[in-house]
Amino acid sequence: MSRAERDAAYNNSAAVANSAALSAAREADSAAFRRAHGGHLDLRYGPRERCAWDLFPAADPAAPCLVFIHGGYWQRNGKEQFAGLIAGPCSLGWSAALPGYTLAPDASLTEIAAEIRTALDWLGAEGPAHGIRGPVVLSGWSAGGHLTALCLDHPLVTAGLAISGVFELGPIRDTYLNEKLRLTDEEIAVLSPLRLPMRGKPLAIAYGTAELPPLVSDSRDLHARRSAAHLPGALLPVPGGDHFTIVHELRDAGGMLTRHLPALLR
Repeated sequence: MSRAERDAAYNNSAAVANSAALSAAREADSAAFRRAHGGHLDLRYGPRERCAWDLFPAADPAAPCLVFIHGGYWQRNGKEQFAGLIAGPCSLGWSAALPGYTLAPDASLTEIAAEIRTALDWLGAEGPAHGIRGPVVLSGWSAGGHLTALCLDHPLVTAGLAISGVFELGPIRDTYLNEKLRLTDEEIAVLSPLRLPMRGKPLAIAYGTAELPPLVSDSRDLHARRSAAHLPGALLPVPGGDHFTIVHELRDAGGMLTRHLPALLR
């Protein structure tokens, strides 16, 4: 493949014609959601600027909590732009929490993964003081889907829902994405979920059937490896979903991903 073809294989924004409009609508919904639920925002868990939580506790402190890690290929976006997506879990009576993290190139992928683990440490220690002490389902979209699979083994996490994730890092080293990520051989080996021992906790893996082929194949391949090891977790192909509309299935109370959440805790 040419460099242009390799770049296009992972360029979700170019692949979805109305991606800018979909992102703008998500960001507007998220800003409104944060304004309406402003009691526990920007809580520091680490020293760097983006190391902060937005927490949305349910009425019942013992309710399950969805932790949602935002996407943007580890180098774009922020937690504030995704708060609206937790409306679905909140409709179930769940708590929700969104961690920020330092973006590449200001942080390596190794450092980003470490920040997520530090954030989860903080939530385990400090969450009860903010009304969150129930079982944690770790989730995320795109880069957040990758970080979900990578951090599934954290002691706080009961189960995971990885949405549209990249689970094999090798191919992206030869694309535009690596200009900021600057992946090393070691990082590709130890941060690619498809190369790691499979974690035994339940992990549902979701992808849109209209997504780019590498994201579809990564999701299917990770589920196949987990299934071969007899590990729990459904494969959730969202019919007609693309990389930007798939998150509506979490945002909406009747969405496919929202409806699947309780099954992860059975």
